[in-house]
Amino acid sequence: MILRLATALAVVGVAFSSTARAEPMQERNYWPFWVERDLESDGVKRWSSLGPLAFGSQNEAGDRLRGFRPLFHDFKSDEGSTSRSVVYPLWYREYAAPEDQHRWTILNLINSKTGAGNDDRFAVWPIYFSRETGEPETSYRAVFPIYGDIGQRFGQSQLKWAPFPLYVRYEKNGAVTTSTPWPFIKNYHGENQRGFAVWPLAGKREVPGVSSNRYLLWPLLYQKEGDLDTAEPSYRAGFLPLYATETSAGYRSETFGWPFFGYSRRTSPVVYKQNNFFWPLWVQGRGEDRYVNRWAPLFSYSKTPSREQTWLAWPLWRDRQWSSEHLDHRRQQLLYFVYHSEVQTSRQSPDAEAAVKRHLWPLVSHWNNGAGRVQTQLLSPLEVFFPHNERMRQMWSPLFALYRFDQKSPGEFRHSVLWDAITFARSDSQQSREFHLGPLFNFRSDATETQWGILAGLFRVSRPAGQGLWAGSFLTDRNSP
Repeated sequence: MILRLATALAVVGVAFSSTARAEPMQERNYWPFWVERDLESDGVKRWSSLGPLAFGSQNEAGDRLRGFRPLFHDFKSDEGSTSRSVVYPLWYREYAAPEDQHRWTILNLINSKTGAGNDDRFAVWPIYFSRETGEPETSYRAVFPIYGDIGQRFGQSQLKWAPFPLYVRYEKNGAVTTSTPWPFIKNYHGENQRGFAVWPLAGKREVPGVSSNRYLLWPLLYQKEGDLDTAEPSYRAGFLPLYATETSAGYRSETFGWPFFGYSRRTSPVVYKQNNFFWPLWVQGRGEDRYVNRWAPLFSYSKTPSREQTWLAWPLWRDRQWSSEHLDHRRQQLLYFVYHSEVQTSRQSPDAEAAVKRHLWPLVSHWNNGAGRVQTQLLSPLEVFFPHNERMRQMWSPLFALYRFDQKSPGEFRHSVLWDAITFARSDSQQSREFHLGPLFNFRSDATETQWGILAGLFRVSRPAGQGLWAGSFLTDRNSP
């Protein structure tokens, strides 16, 4: 039904558009039935119908997109790649060409992936998992909790249950743990390790000459020794909640009344001293590569060579700065998401304009990539929660866009109010200005002429550039010379 409606609207829109081709407008606005835009700056033609609901686009390369928010979308690229969704993220499917890979998912709980290389995977979380590679060593089928024998998944080299939790065996880097049942009875073997545990009463696990772990009444009594094959082994022990200690090469800490009161001292590779007073609320740390001054929840400040963070009246205000390989980042948050600002500056070109993303939830979102591309949207209740999900932004965000500003580059921008009921666009490269009040009134001025019209161009007047005379025409004689 909805697909038929979208198709019907497209037919009506094409009919409207075909009657107006003689009009040199980049935008043909028959809101709310049809709005079509030719954007020569990026080579993309876009259309919409019923406000933000029905939409589509096509570029010069032949990539085509159409959909009906939030029910479905359909995309096909010129090279053959496709993607489709139904009430995203309920159901989503994509095909990647020329890799010949198919993937579909339902709420990321039922997942299927097939493709080149003979590696097909299917999962129904957390019940069924399968992989077919054509090789018995790497292929598997598992049904939880009945039986499973899985390789290279869930952070383990091999994982087996039959049935869970009566029998569980997991292996990583040659170390094997067998539980019968999990997690109470454990046997450690393989890769020179050995041990046995009856959790939580007592347990022992050791790699002779390398490490040794023991506990009684976990987690109250424990002792861990490591790096026994080095000149400076490490040692950890606890008699909780009374006392805990840890020592290693150049480091020592003690905690009294765990975890509240204690200290830590590091002498190598750099000097650092920390005192805990009712940890984690009151912490004082000073060192060559780190500074901590925490009086939570009122105030907290910490600094390292690559990170600086301030909390005020946690969780009211947070200011965090950090560095990656090529960028310096700064993130500021009021109650985590009510106000959220992130600024990125180039470390190689610190004088270049910063990239900015800001949200004042649920009122407005603003983006600036630092290279001339700018967007502002009012209202914006979802963007702050899905900052890296482009599909979510495409399918859901326009439904709330009472106002939107879109700048492709400096001097090339467009304003839209009430889902294109009112639009204004400017293009300095084409020396043009364009305004639309739905189908009621339109205005355009460029290097060749100035014109305005009413009732979707039923009546219009125009004046060539540099001339003082206006000429009028009606729709019936628009194709006349």
